[in-house]
Amino acid sequence: MIERLQISHLRNLTQVSLQSAACNVIIGANGSGKTSLLEAIFLLSRGKSFRHHQPKRYIQHHQNAATVHARLNDSSTLAIQKQADATTVLRLNQTTVYNQSILTEQLPTLLIDPSTMDMLEQGSASRRQLLDWLVFHMKQGFHPQWVAYQRLLKQRNSLLKKSRHLTQVQLAELKSWDKGLSNHAALIHHYRERIFTEWQPYFAESIAQLLPAYAEQLSLSYNAGYDTSVALEVQLNERLEQDLQLGYTRIGNHRADIHVHWRSSDVSETTSDDKKDANSNSTANTDLNTKLPILKEQAANVLSRGEKKLLITALRLSQLPLLLNDEKPPLAIGKDGNSDTVLNSHTKPRATPVVLLDDITAELDDRAIDILLSTLAQLPCQVFMTSLTEDILPLVHEYWSEPKMFHVKQGSLTIL
Repeated sequence: MIERLQISHLRNLTQVSLQSAACNVIIGANGSGKTSLLEAIFLLSRGKSFRHHQPKRYIQHHQNAATVHARLNDSSTLAIQKQADATTVLRLNQTTVYNQSILTEQLPTLLIDPSTMDMLEQGSASRRQLLDWLVFHMKQGFHPQWVAYQRLLKQRNSLLKKSRHLTQVQLAELKSWDKGLSNHAALIHHYRERIFTEWQPYFAESIAQLLPAYAEQLSLSYNAGYDTSVALEVQLNERLEQDLQLGYTRIGNHRADIHVHWRSSDVSETTSDDKKDANSNSTANTDLNTKLPILKEQAANVLSRGEKKLLITALRLSQLPLLLNDEKPPLAIGKDGNSDTVLNSHTKPRATPVVLLDDITAELDDRAIDILLSTLAQLPCQVFMTSLTEDILPLVHEYWSEPKMFHVKQGSLTIL
């Protein structure tokens, strides 16, 4: 958990320092700098902004760099400096480190903001990242495999773009890369599939809270991005000519996706004649009553915009209890019915997640906000939320005994 946060030269935050609590509320008008404060925390954790990828877009004008420094409740310190030329300096406990993943492990951040509310309609990347965030923090072996896969994929795509006709030397090189991609892909899929299976009951529980009328209709599915019953290298070899024509690799872990499906039983076509025929055969009658035709399509095509926001909130909110190995997990997580066996298999120590809520009053209705805050208050996580007005404060006080409130105006922060 962050105890002290210092921000320098990030957007309109010239020099900001604050002592934080378990729950922190930042009040301010549009353009005041409240979202920039969340952006700074996200930058420290992920090494990139959730608003712009180019550092020069968030570094203050006439400044060479933006810096974010945090002291955690275990006295460890994290720091990141982003320079205008995209050079990055990372420090853990005042020692320079060279991999962003080291800071990410120390400071897991979960963002719920207006920009994430369209992920159902966007490409697969944002949904894939949703799963990979969980896998990264729960499976220590995942990240090295993912990094190695991405490196080989970049090399492969670079070669595919160079020429549509490869020499024998290039073909041999490509086959070597495909073998490596295949090995990494199998492990990445293994990690993703296992965590996805554990995630599903938590998602169902969140849906039951936020969209109870649709609890039976909504379900999650995971697409690996390739046929996992066949080695990836075999499939890559079969598709080589098409990949050469396109100049990129079309299948693999990088094409994985998470889908939210809408399921409904279509009984409209069951006529009285069907029922008479069924009554003459007991087996047919059983099938008619228990195996109704199922219509299945993307939930984004069925739900209203407001319902989609609740669905996306459920997706993100359901990740926290799983990550934290909640003391009261949903039942039937393991196939053998033994949930303890599945959940307690994670030996990696958990850092306290930091949840960033940006202007949720503009995106969610009062009931959804109540459920969101009450759930977060019961979990061992830290919350930073922004709001245009102080209307949310009574609800915050209802769930947190000692929240901290701040007001930001033109980049200056004061305690309320």
